[in-house]
Amino acid sequence: MSDASSSGRTPSHSNILMRAILVYALLGAGLVVALYVASNAADFAMRVHGGIFALAALAALIAVTRRYGSAFQQPALAGTGDDRGYNFAIVKVGTVLSVFWGIVGFLVGVVIAAQLAFPELNLGLPWTTFGRLRPLHTSAVIFAFGGTVLITTSFYVVQRTCQTRLFGDILPWFVFWGYQLVILIAATGYLLGATQSREYAEPEWYTDIWLTIVWVGYLVTFLGTIWKRKEPHIYVANWFYLAFIVTIAMLHIVNNLAVPVSLMSSKSYSLFAGVQDALTQWWYAHNAVGFFLTAGFLAIMYYFIPKRAERPVYSYRLSIVHFWSLIFIYIWAGPHHLHYTALPQWAQTLGMTFSVMLWMPSWGGAINGVMTLSGAWDKLRTDPVLRMMVVSVAFYAMSTFEGPVMSVRAVNALSHYTDWTIGHVHSGALGWVGFVSFGALYCLVPWLWGKKQLYSNRLVEVHFWVATIGIVLYITSMWVAGIMQGLMWRAYNELGFLSFSFIETVEAMEPFYLIRLAGGVLYLLGAFIMAYNLWMTARGPSAAPNPMRAIPQAAE
Repeated sequence: MSDASSSGRTPSHSNILMRAILVYALLGAGLVVALYVASNAADFAMRVHGGIFALAALAALIAVTRRYGSAFQQPALAGTGDDRGYNFAIVKVGTVLSVFWGIVGFLVGVVIAAQLAFPELNLGLPWTTFGRLRPLHTSAVIFAFGGTVLITTSFYVVQRTCQTRLFGDILPWFVFWGYQLVILIAATGYLLGATQSREYAEPEWYTDIWLTIVWVGYLVTFLGTIWKRKEPHIYVANWFYLAFIVTIAMLHIVNNLAVPVSLMSSKSYSLFAGVQDALTQWWYAHNAVGFFLTAGFLAIMYYFIPKRAERPVYSYRLSIVHFWSLIFIYIWAGPHHLHYTALPQWAQTLGMTFSVMLWMPSWGGAINGVMTLSGAWDKLRTDPVLRMMVVSVAFYAMSTFEGPVMSVRAVNALSHYTDWTIGHVHSGALGWVGFVSFGALYCLVPWLWGKKQLYSNRLVEVHFWVATIGIVLYITSMWVAGIMQGLMWRAYNELGFLSFSFIETVEAMEPFYLIRLAGGVLYLLGAFIMAYNLWMTARGPSAAPNPMRAIPQAAE
């Protein structure tokens, strides 16, 4: 789909008509197929999802009618957003939904943390058990909150750094709302029991197909914007966004190769079996962390920290070394999840070796992010948003130190399958991903809504400290609990029998589950404080017109 504003030409009436006919035909066909599936599905989950797809197609038909209806009277398609023709409308919607999904994901996390301490909170219903709510929590935080933040910030950053409007007219909106539909289908599938039972890849086969279509649209949108850029230099943040988009596509397609029971059934079976299936799954899962939760959010770091600090990136050369070394090394680290399994030992050792090697690029990137504040360290006292983003980089450094240590076979023998792993994951998720995302949202709202500053920097301070205390309570309780678990599981008496039964280890965990619950509640409270602050910022008086500064240039 071409972008009229990029060439300065107004699309002709015939082009608009052809475009409208094509979109209507696709949506109409989708509506018919969805209604057929909803009427003839072999199981309840498939019927529900057929109905959801049908409602989504109907909503899209209404939206497209409104879009093209105005276009027939006003040929220049709407939504320029500012004097350069940027499409910031989609970024605004994404900002709002990022906050919404964050609160939803954190809330479900608090619920399942409470269920571990108080099992009666499972309520005895299949839809509210820990087993179904846990993947709902992980997907809500990683893919709903994290994914929406990544799409939103990438659409903003690529426009600003390329000095051009987002490629396509309807295509970016298709990508955004298509991704939200993936989230809705996945979430309802978990509650209904429709799942592949694959870590971070639970949605069934038809959701995977839809996500693939949406993701190809995302790649086309991003590449199209870069292709028609007015700025000759491709800023480093865009390299990280592009690596995230391309690699996640490859991981998603290979790991989700499956054969459905029938076209009317939600159930499918993986194309792989045995140890090959396990290796494929953990190649995917670890690199989902590497490219979704690391590379994508490093792109946010490389744009928003220099922008907020009003300083150039500390070393552009280091950022390039960081990028290429991270890309080449990370993809090999997955087998360290399969120590002491049927996977050949050479493959386990390969994964461990590359995991240890990841120290270098990870810490190189963290140093580059922190040292960007050279000459602006005083801003950490006065700007809590910048402080939050810098602390996120510190959590990134800590998590990427701990991860390689846990990949070493001798350490993994103690840590694996324990809550130490849970603490490690959440130090990265809450400290790195959460804080850098919050910092980006705090930056975006005043910029997008034309405000001079946030409603209250004091509330950002409160959010920072409440959330930080919550993270510390969470991860320290899980570190202690995990090491205790591992030691209890490997303790033997003088007769060679296990010293502790499994239920005794669970009983010993209860105090730490309560501490973790308290930490989660504090983190959720911080998200509510942020939502209130951003809402009041958007409602506040607009600032006088003041063109945004240019993108931060790299130090040489």
